[in-house]
Amino acid sequence: MIFSSIHTDYTVMGYPKAIVHALDFLKNTDLAALPGGRHAIEGDMIYANVDDVTTRVFADSKPESHKNYVDIQFMVHGEENMGFFVDRGLVEPVESYPDRDCYFYATDVVDEGQIYCPEGYYTVFFPSDIHRPLLAVHEPMAIRKVVVKVHVDLLKD
Repeated sequence: MIFSSIHTDYTVMGYPKAIVHALDFLKNTDLAALPGGRHAIEGDMIYANVDDVTTRVFADSKPESHKNYVDIQFMVHGEENMGFFVDRGLVEPVESYPDRDCYFYATDVVDEGQIYCPEGYYTVFFPSDIHRPLLAVHEPMAIRKVVVKVHVDLLKD
Protein backbone atom coordinates (compact mmCIF):
# COMPACT_ATOMS: atom_id res chain seq x y z
CA MET A 1 0.00 0.00 0.00
CA ILE A 2 1.13 3.54 -0.78
CA PHE A 3 -0.41 6.70 0.68
CA SER A 4 0.65 10.17 -0.44
CA SER A 5 -0.37 13.55 -1.78
CA ILE A 6 -0.73 14.13 -5.51
CA HIS A 7 1.48 17.20 -4.95
CA THR A 8 4.56 15.15 -4.08
CA ASP A 9 7.01 14.30 -6.86
CA TYR A 10 5.87 10.73 -7.40
CA THR A 11 8.05 10.48 -10.53
CA VAL A 12 11.17 9.98 -8.37
CA MET A 13 9.70 7.35 -6.03
CA GLY A 14 10.55 4.33 -8.17
CA TYR A 15 6.92 3.45 -8.84
CA PRO A 16 6.15 1.23 -11.84
CA LYS A 17 5.53 3.18 -15.07
CA ALA A 18 1.84 2.27 -15.08
CA ILE A 19 1.35 3.73 -11.59
CA VAL A 20 3.12 6.95 -12.66
CA HIS A 21 0.93 7.09 -15.77
CA ALA A 22 -2.21 6.75 -13.62
CA LEU A 23 -1.00 9.43 -11.20
CA ASP A 24 -0.25 11.73 -14.15
CA PHE A 25 -3.88 11.29 -15.22
CA LEU A 26 -5.09 12.21 -11.73
CA LYS A 27 -2.80 15.22 -11.46
CA ASN A 28 -3.37 16.64 -14.95
CA THR A 29 -7.11 16.06 -15.47
CA ASP A 30 -9.90 18.35 -14.32
CA LEU A 31 -11.52 15.66 -12.19
CA ALA A 32 -14.22 17.98 -10.87
CA ALA A 33 -15.51 18.52 -14.40
CA LEU A 34 -15.19 14.91 -15.56
CA PRO A 35 -18.56 13.14 -15.86
CA GLY A 36 -19.21 10.29 -13.47
CA GLY A 37 -18.59 6.76 -14.70
CA ARG A 38 -15.81 4.86 -16.40
CA HIS A 39 -13.11 6.57 -18.48
CA ALA A 40 -10.51 4.63 -20.48
CA ILE A 41 -6.89 5.68 -20.03
CA GLU A 42 -5.33 2.63 -21.72
CA GLY A 43 -8.37 0.58 -22.65
CA ASP A 44 -9.11 -2.14 -20.10
CA MET A 45 -5.54 -2.10 -18.80
CA ILE A 46 -5.83 1.31 -17.10
CA TYR A 47 -9.13 3.06 -16.57
CA ALA A 48 -10.71 5.48 -14.14
CA ASN A 49 -14.02 5.23 -12.33
CA VAL A 50 -15.34 8.65 -11.31
CA ASP A 51 -17.64 8.15 -8.34
CA ASP A 52 -20.01 10.57 -6.64
CA VAL A 53 -20.91 8.63 -3.51
CA THR A 54 -21.73 9.00 0.16
CA THR A 55 -19.41 7.75 2.87
CA ARG A 56 -20.88 5.35 5.40
CA VAL A 57 -20.52 4.29 9.00
CA PHE A 58 -18.12 1.45 9.76
CA ALA A 59 -20.91 -1.05 10.53
CA ASP A 60 -22.32 -0.60 7.01
CA SER A 61 -19.04 -1.34 5.23
CA LYS A 62 -17.14 -4.43 4.08
CA PRO A 63 -13.45 -4.97 3.38
CA GLU A 64 -12.66 -5.78 -0.25
CA SER A 65 -9.79 -6.83 -2.47
CA HIS A 66 -8.96 -7.33 -6.13
CA LYS A 67 -6.75 -9.93 -7.79
CA ASN A 68 -6.25 -8.52 -11.29
CA TYR A 69 -6.12 -4.77 -10.70
CA VAL A 70 -4.38 -2.30 -8.45
CA ASP A 71 -6.70 0.39 -7.04
CA ILE A 72 -5.45 3.96 -6.95
CA GLN A 73 -8.08 5.79 -4.91
CA PHE A 74 -7.95 9.60 -5.12
CA MET A 75 -10.06 12.09 -3.17
CA VAL A 76 -11.35 14.94 -5.36
CA HIS A 77 -13.89 16.54 -2.97
CA GLY A 78 -14.60 15.58 0.61
CA GLU A 79 -12.84 13.22 2.98
CA GLU A 80 -12.97 9.61 4.04
CA ASN A 81 -11.27 7.11 6.25
CA MET A 82 -10.08 3.85 4.72
CA GLY A 83 -9.41 0.61 6.52
CA PHE A 84 -6.62 -1.67 5.38
CA PHE A 85 -4.77 -4.85 6.25
CA VAL A 86 -2.41 -7.20 4.47
CA ASP A 87 -3.86 -10.41 3.08
CA ARG A 88 -1.81 -13.04 4.91
CA GLY A 89 -4.18 -15.83 3.94
CA LEU A 90 -6.00 -15.71 7.29
CA VAL A 91 -9.38 -14.61 5.91
CA GLU A 92 -11.43 -15.88 3.01
CA PRO A 93 -13.89 -13.86 0.94
CA VAL A 94 -17.52 -14.17 1.99
CA GLU A 95 -18.67 -12.81 -1.39
CA SER A 96 -16.81 -13.27 -4.68
CA TYR A 97 -17.45 -11.55 -7.99
CA PRO A 98 -14.59 -12.69 -10.27
CA ASP A 99 -16.24 -11.10 -13.34
CA ARG A 100 -15.86 -7.69 -11.59
CA ASP A 101 -12.56 -8.61 -9.88
CA CYS A 102 -14.11 -7.87 -6.52
CA TYR A 103 -13.96 -9.95 -3.33
CA PHE A 104 -15.64 -8.98 -0.04
CA TYR A 105 -14.68 -10.11 3.45
CA ALA A 106 -16.42 -10.38 6.82
CA THR A 107 -16.52 -7.15 8.78
CA ASP A 108 -14.93 -8.60 11.92
CA VAL A 109 -11.29 -8.76 10.84
CA VAL A 110 -8.22 -8.32 13.01
CA ASP A 111 -5.17 -6.09 12.53
CA GLU A 112 -7.11 -3.55 10.47
CA GLY A 113 -5.65 -0.05 10.46
CA GLN A 114 -7.27 3.14 9.20
CA ILE A 115 -5.97 6.16 7.36
CA TYR A 116 -7.55 9.56 6.85
CA CYS A 117 -7.78 10.62 3.20
CA PRO A 118 -8.51 14.32 2.54
CA GLU A 119 -8.74 16.08 -0.82
CA GLY A 120 -5.67 15.72 -3.00
CA TYR A 121 -4.43 12.47 -1.45
CA TYR A 122 -4.26 9.02 -3.00
CA THR A 123 -3.89 5.47 -1.80
CA VAL A 124 -2.52 2.64 -3.91
CA PHE A 125 -3.93 -0.73 -2.93
CA PHE A 126 -2.20 -3.77 -4.42
CA PRO A 127 -3.85 -7.22 -4.64
CA SER A 128 -2.26 -8.11 -1.30
CA ASP A 129 -3.99 -5.14 0.38
CA ILE A 130 -7.48 -5.80 1.66
CA HIS A 131 -9.12 -2.41 2.04
CA ARG A 132 -12.32 -0.83 3.34
CA PRO A 133 -13.03 2.45 1.51
CA LEU A 134 -15.74 5.07 2.01
CA LEU A 135 -15.70 5.19 5.80
CA ALA A 136 -17.27 8.36 7.20
CA VAL A 137 -14.82 10.51 9.13
CA HIS A 138 -17.54 11.92 11.40
CA GLU A 139 -20.96 11.68 9.74
CA PRO A 140 -21.70 10.27 6.27
CA MET A 141 -21.08 12.90 3.59
CA ALA A 142 -21.22 13.21 -0.19
CA ILE A 143 -17.79 12.91 -1.81
CA ARG A 144 -16.24 12.71 -5.25
CA LYS A 145 -13.42 10.27 -5.68
CA VAL A 146 -11.69 8.68 -8.63
CA VAL A 147 -10.49 5.10 -8.57
CA VAL A 148 -7.95 4.31 -11.26
CA LYS A 149 -7.67 0.60 -11.98
CA VAL A 150 -4.26 -0.61 -13.20
CA HIS A 151 -3.96 -4.18 -14.45
CA VAL A 152 -1.30 -6.13 -12.55
CA ASP A 153 0.36 -7.22 -15.81
CA LEU A 154 1.50 -3.61 -16.30
CA LEU A 155 3.50 -3.66 -13.05
CA LYS A 156 6.20 -5.73 -14.74
CA ASP A 157 7.44 -2.76 -16.79
